[in-house]
Amino acid sequence: MPNRLTALFLLCLLVPLRAEEPSAAFTAFTAFTAFTHKGKDGATLPYRLLAPEKPEAGKRYPLVIFLHGSGERGTDNQKQLKHGAPLFAKPEVRAKFPCFVLAPQCPDGKKWCEVDWGDPKPHQTPAQPSVPMGLLLELIDEFRQRPSIDQARLYVTGLSMGGFGTWDLITRRPGQFAAAVPVCGGGDVTAAQVLAKLPIWIFHGGNDTVVKTVRSRLMNDAIKSAGGTQVKYTEYPDVGHDAWTPAYNEAELLPWLFGQRRAN
Repeated sequence: MPNRLTALFLLCLLVPLRAEEPSAAFTAFTAFTAFTHKGKDGATLPYRLLAPEKPEAGKRYPLVIFLHGSGERGTDNQKQLKHGAPLFAKPEVRAKFPCFVLAPQCPDGKKWCEVDWGDPKPHQTPAQPSVPMGLLLELIDEFRQRPSIDQARLYVTGLSMGGFGTWDLITRRPGQFAAAVPVCGGGDVTAAQVLAKLPIWIFHGGNDTVVKTVRSRLMNDAIKSAGGTQVKYTEYPDVGHDAWTPAYNEAELLPWLFGQRRAN
């Protein structure tokens, strides 16, 4: 009996263990290449870039701007890939929706939009962009000059602090984007008129106590009151601040997003 058990044990050692599937975060980390943008005044903005897996010569591809939340701030050029961004690095997504994804990282102590996130009342867009947003605007201008970028298919999405950044970005440059997806953020209701023609899909958790749900409701109502017919609003009744998990798992999100094209 002992010899039989010994033989069985040795046989088990010879059987290769099945490799675990890499996590979505690990896949994103390896798929996104690290870069640093140096601004006109010498300030820097770290960012990650996902490129089409099999780019075709002479073909133009969409550019997606992804803006992370406050918990992913820093200078490691890694944490911004924790939430949301891994969606675009999935093999099936890269195969079906080839694109460039630009994921900058906001430094500690700064915001994409320098406003109070916890205030349930709408804010007014600051006269000047925040320092990180200013650097991002420079970077976007640089990417728009690249021949591989489809000028008619620029998209932006972001969560929490990045949701505020998404609203800020499309408010400053409403005619530049083909669509926007702000998740649990808040914007400037007085800008509704300039956003009325832009396809926007808003997401928020109905039980959000960090960024009050009313912030997204007000933007949705204001845009519709301004004549907007391309705004969509999805509210998850039993969800708190983490609206990004269900939002970025919506089956229709990417087909809707990549189906939008800005008119010349």
